[in-house]
Amino acid sequence: MNHVGLVGRTTKDLVLREFAEGRVQATFTLAINRHYKNQEGVNEADFVPCVAWGKIAELIVSYCGKGSLIGIKGRLNTRSYMNRDNQKVFTMNVVAEEVRFFVLKPVADAIEAPPPIPEDFVLPEQESELVKPL
Repeated sequence: MNHVGLVGRTTKDLVLREFAEGRVQATFTLAINRHYKNQEGVNEADFVPCVAWGKIAELIVSYCGKGSLIGIKGRLNTRSYMNRDNQKVFTMNVVAEEVRFFVLKPVADAIEAPPPIPEDFVLPEQESELVKPL
């Protein structure tokens, strides 16, 4: 079983990359605060590399600027490659398969306004209102 759920803030404005055959990708880093303070009394954060493909990538890039608070659900992905010193290097990231927007920050260099929010868009706190007990 390979499931990951994270809630954190984007560390910079995202960029959509286009590949052959119309595939699109967005890579980003989520800053996730730890639940405890270090010896100096400061809350530290973990910085988790993430990637999104297709429609999810387009949505994240359209709505999220630096500092947006989002939740993602996905899976861990590992890769390896040989570096210049002929040593094998392993990398790991999270592939986002679902996204939730909690607090959105405007995209800094947006030329045009983001697309309108879809009519069926539901905030997480509104989901319980949709499910009524029988």
